[in-house]
Amino acid sequence: MAKIPIAVQMYTLREEAERDFAGTLKKVAELGFDGVEFAGFGGLTAKEVKVLLDEYDLRVAACHVPLEEFETNLDKVIEEQKIIGSNYVVVPFLTPERRTEEEYQALISFLNKAGEICRREGITLCYHNHDFELEHLTDGRKALEAIFDDTEEKNVKAEFDIYWLTKVGENPVAWMNRYKNRTPLVHLKDMTTDEEQFFAELGTGGVDVEAVLKIGEETGVEWWIIEQDMTRRQPLESIEISLNYLKAKL
Repeated sequence: MAKIPIAVQMYTLREEAERDFAGTLKKVAELGFDGVEFAGFGGLTAKEVKVLLDEYDLRVAACHVPLEEFETNLDKVIEEQKIIGSNYVVVPFLTPERRTEEEYQALISFLNKAGEICRREGITLCYHNHDFELEHLTDGRKALEAIFDDTEEKNVKAEFDIYWLTKVGENPVAWMNRYKNRTPLVHLKDMTTDEEQFFAELGTGGVDVEAVLKIGEETGVEWWIIEQDMTRRQPLESIEISLNYLKAKL
């Protein structure tokens, strides 16, 4: 079986990409990544991005798209995924005012409907967690459980972030096993073992990354995605450390 490919979430390199989007993509390719996960196109059109991807021989793991864009311009979102060759599109974040029980119910309904539309167009809609979705609803379930239990599996998939799950005392392996074959994308990031619990390069912190890697194939993971929200090193140095760790383990 082919190895699961490795991408980097471009949000990690947001400052570099803002200065030189094309040059940053080239550096990602030179480091040896198989692909990228976008969080915006740096002011370029989807067609311009596709030219760069082809030039640097990079694939698209997925795209993070703000929920508001899904709600207001879903057709455009889908069209852009087709242009750049992306099979996955991800709701990456809920703003604080949308984290109420009523808003979660509205989100679940929207995800199911938008996911069905995406699926008919050959695109898979995913939801990416942080820590706040692990808070309990009045029915006793965690919000993240409700999101996946109350949507159709064929319409809505998971992009589990192992840092945020670990930070609130959850076991990423348990979540991946629970939603087996519904977790095509996994965000890999480590966490320092001190009180700050800061973002860390893979293999340098306390997250059990190896346990996650071991179950990747059996749970249906299609992309490992390195993301480090903030770094104490230069971001390109940080992602290289994480990539080298992964290549040694896979």
